Amino acid sequence: MARVLVTGSADGLGRLSAELLVRWGHEVFLHARNRARARDAEAAVPGARGALVGDLSSLAEVRGIAEQAAAAGPFDAVIHNAGVGYQEPRRDTADGIEHVFAVNVLAPYVLTALIRGPGRLVYLGSGMHRGAQPELDDVLWRRRRWSGSQAYAESKLHDVTLAFAVARLRPGVLSNAVDPGWVPTRMGGHGAPDDLSLGADTQAWLAVDGDPRAAVTGRYLFHRMQRSANPAASERGAQDGLLRVCGELSGVALEPAGAPPRAGGANPPSR
Repeated sequence: MARVLVTGSADGLGRLSAELLVRWGHEVFLHARNRARARDAEAAVPGARGALVGDLSSLAEVRGIAEQAAAAGPFDAVIHNAGVGYQEPRRDTADGIEHVFAVNVLAPYVLTALIRGPGRLVYLGSGMHRGAQPELDDVLWRRRRWSGSQAYAESKLHDVTLAFAVARLRPGVLSNAVDPGWVPTRMGGHGAPDDLSLGADTQAWLAVDGDPRAAVTGRYLFHRMQRSANPAASERGAQDGLLRVCGELSGVALEPAGAPPRAGGANPPSR
């Protein structure tokens, strides 16, 4: 039996993944951005052990989630499922960070850096990442004309890059990214053609299963099958550049295996 944290598990893919894990006999902790949604999540997944609360758009609250995880853990796996979609308008968080990047990229980066111990990490990607480039000199869209779909695609490329970087820096950890397909969630829309259950299944399977196909690292998977990722995600320069940007924006360093986490005050966003 594994102990698993699933972020963004109040609805959609996250909730389905949590339900599967409970059904398979694992200890599951949910996550929601506020207490009302956390109560709804616990009601929807009655076998869950509890719910962590925190808004992923706030660096202070993300650090709070990490503190809650330390108290509730240790965890064997974390599924970084939470995210916002491609129809978002451009807006800055209270920390001065563009919202899509803050939620989709910076939050899982900080949680990865601060939650120590999980042997398996799963990051939510998207097929849209293949059409993106890292754009590390303007991750906050200060200089470019806003495109919600492109900002989302870039954020998913960053998530895949983060998964591959963690696999490289922490060889004892199984770190992978999942493409759930275009699925009928609130983000994907009711007309999305892919199977929602298969997307959730792959996340949960990678988090806990003893199947050798799930005991991989640095891979990109769709419906339990390995798929090719954007080559940029495997470039060491892109990985190191993303980690550097995230460290500067958050004040948190993602250390290699064996090193303690270092957290300080966040630097003013400049990108």
